[in-house]
Amino acid sequence: MSPFEGIMLVCFGVSWPISIVKSIRVKRVEGKSPLFMGVVCLGYVSGIVHKIIYSLDWIILLYGLNMAMILIDLFLYAHYNRKNRVAAA
Repeated sequence: MSPFEGIMLVCFGVSWPISIVKSIRVKRVEGKSPLFMGVVCLGYVSGIVHKIIYSLDWIILLYGLNMAMILIDLFLYAHYNRKNRVAAA
């Protein structure tokens, strides 16, 4: 385990709760990119697979936590985007 990998995951992980809270508070998702969130999620999946195959340690939990937060944000994106489109129609 590299301490730098842990620091990187913690730093990225701080941004997701902020994004989730903002989506819930304002109930709008303009400016968010589901493609970007999907690509980042794919990166976390790759990190998890690497940990499972080559270097299993506790850092895998940070990958999983970050990925779960992205999936929550993607769910909120779909929910509020659909809701806002219906309200606009």
